[in-house]
Amino acid sequence: MVLDLFSPRAPMRVQPFYGFRTSSHLHLTARALRAEETSFDSRNFLGGFRTMLRQYLSHEVGGVDVALEFETGDGRTVRSEVTTDSEGFARFEVPLGERYDLPLKTGWERARISWSEVPGKHEGGETDAHLLAPGREAGIGVISDIDDTILETGITGNVKAIARNWKRVMAQMPDAREIVPGAEEFYGALGGLADGEERNSTIPQARPRPVFYVSSSPWNLFTYLVTFKRTRGMPLGPIMLRDWGLNRTTLGSEGHGSHKTSAIRRIITGFPELKFALVGDDTQKDLVAFGEIVAAHRDRVAAVFIRRISEEAPDEKEQAAKALIEGAGVPFWMGADYNAARDFLAEAGLEMDARVENLVKATAEGET
Repeated sequence: MVLDLFSPRAPMRVQPFYGFRTSSHLHLTARALRAEETSFDSRNFLGGFRTMLRQYLSHEVGGVDVALEFETGDGRTVRSEVTTDSEGFARFEVPLGERYDLPLKTGWERARISWSEVPGKHEGGETDAHLLAPGREAGIGVISDIDDTILETGITGNVKAIARNWKRVMAQMPDAREIVPGAEEFYGALGGLADGEERNSTIPQARPRPVFYVSSSPWNLFTYLVTFKRTRGMPLGPIMLRDWGLNRTTLGSEGHGSHKTSAIRRIITGFPELKFALVGDDTQKDLVAFGEIVAAHRDRVAAVFIRRISEEAPDEKEQAAKALIEGAGVPFWMGADYNAARDFLAEAGLEMDARVENLVKATAEGET
């Protein structure tokens, strides 16, 4: 039965992941897979387990030529072509040539990717890819973890927790998973709300402040995570995931930290006009990773938020990171309750509603 999951008779398709662009470059990752489109409609354990097994045990296709076309607003068409690697990934880092300014308001833009038929191997096809373009007036962006920051896993590192919660991770569908209490309201206050947002829309809806996700989950779970966020009213945004390999650089908390810091640096350097709020939890050394970012880019970090889950006290590295962040004058919150975090947002002047109120107040004072 397991072999059926990898059947070469399954059609090949190229799945684009959410990308983003700066004023000078386009960043997009896609993956060639032999798999049917995923449907998360199973409502029993065996069906859910089989669906999730398909997500983890993917059949990647290397050597596929994938082309990208992106039309700029000034009448140019940018083209690029890459060949998928042995894990099926096509990674586009495309210079836009002439400077292409970001829009005034944060929004999603569309690119087109296509691949040609290779007789005897796979059919050709094309599909849309979505790119987040942060607005020039946003001022602040959000970089967030996923597991136990917005999505409850119940797995906090010990064997008992894993044994107790493995069914949640391996068999539950996205709409049955638990959101961290208060996360929807907190992220709404931090990132703002989208106009006319549709939870089940296939087209991403942008928040006023751009939201990026960095997670140690595998790329195989991209569609699962997007479906979860849609059904829970969470903001959508580019997701930097990892290709899970059986080596020291991709397994364990050390690999998590290096992946997280490199991904955050990539985002921060791409948008010099933005400051970023960093949001994570205490299960995978997010605090240590955020401390490294503050040490290197303290003027670019608007605030740091750490959700407390573990009952253990912060270790020496975490305590040092906390002291570094606070010593740099970066607003810092650590706690278990997102309602308290939202109060902290308002006090720090970072809440979207508070920002509007302050702007109205300043305008009124200027008129008197």
